[in-house]
Amino acid sequence: MDAEDSGWADLLAAIGELPRLLADVPDHERPEGMRYLLRFLAAGIRICIEADDADAPMLTRSIEHRMSWGLDNPDTTYLYTRLDPGGRYRLRGTRGSARHLEIQVNTGHQGDGDFAGWQATWWRSGDDLDDPIDIEIPPTEDASFLLVRQYFSDWMTEEPATLDIGRVDTTLPPAPLDALTLAARLDLLRQWLRTGGACWDQLARGLLGSLPEESSVWEVQPFLPPEGASGLKGQAYGMGPWTCAPDEAVIVELEPPHSRYWSVSLCDRFWQSIDFAQRQSSLNDSQAEPGADGRYVFVISHGDPRVANWLDPGNRTAGTIAVRYLFPEGDRVPPVRLRRLPRQALEEHLSADEPRVDTDERQRRLRERQAAVAARLRW
Repeated sequence: MDAEDSGWADLLAAIGELPRLLADVPDHERPEGMRYLLRFLAAGIRICIEADDADAPMLTRSIEHRMSWGLDNPDTTYLYTRLDPGGRYRLRGTRGSARHLEIQVNTGHQGDGDFAGWQATWWRSGDDLDDPIDIEIPPTEDASFLLVRQYFSDWMTEEPATLDIGRVDTTLPPAPLDALTLAARLDLLRQWLRTGGACWDQLARGLLGSLPEESSVWEVQPFLPPEGASGLKGQAYGMGPWTCAPDEAVIVELEPPHSRYWSVSLCDRFWQSIDFAQRQSSLNDSQAEPGADGRYVFVISHGDPRVANWLDPGNRTAGTIAVRYLFPEGDRVPPVRLRRLPRQALEEHLSADEPRVDTDERQRRLRERQAAVAARLRW
């Protein structure tokens, strides 16, 4: 067997190992788990094979609706390309009108499993850029990839940027794909499937395991990562477990600080966003409705509780809840409070003036979400 055949056989073996990530998954969630594995494979092919060319870079959606992984944000469009640390690149296009845009150069690779080791070495906010955008991304030691995040708050009106990247210190066309380059990319894809897949699985399981089985009240405390970390600059991240059986409901209460943007969203036990185009599994500062006292109350439940701020778990019974505050004011970001109770007791624990919706209004909102996601992704 030659090197190319061996590499292909190793890749098939890595694909064959993926179902190990479904250990202990409830039977009713296994079909979704199998689909997640296929989506994770598709993302790996896109990132490790097609977009792993630092000489001929291309901005590609590394995460998107129906290709979800890594605790992604339903309000965000992610664009990715590989970089050469010594290369010079030019990024051009229009700014769009997303609530926030950030361009970030990072070390490492999203498939290496070193979540805590990824570092941002250079970044620019949309606040600092002219429109149209025309900037040179300087050579940066240990640079590995470029990630562009666009945060959309008002899904119906905010427009995505139109961006293109090119390498300016090489000539076109690029060299043809050779055996050594393909072998390196196949190695990267195998690492994505084995090491990267295990990383996300361990993080998700760790959060789920942090909730005592009999616990009915718990908190999620958002935190600001250190400046050099690879997350969005200035954003406080909160992530914690949620669990809700078919005969239960979970009340989620938060008092968001004044922020440029905030959101709450449900991911399943695989760290993929629950379908946010067809279901109301996430809400942000433009979508959620406050109560009369200004606080926000959300309800996780199987079946529509006719509460405006319903978070639909999509037949999942456990996962990760993610809360994000962008540029929050104040020295401390308040925790998010969760309370699990019998579904039949839900109304007893809701305020009489809690915002409500009827069936027709729910359908209108869901159709609006569906159209907005399609428009954002240019389907």
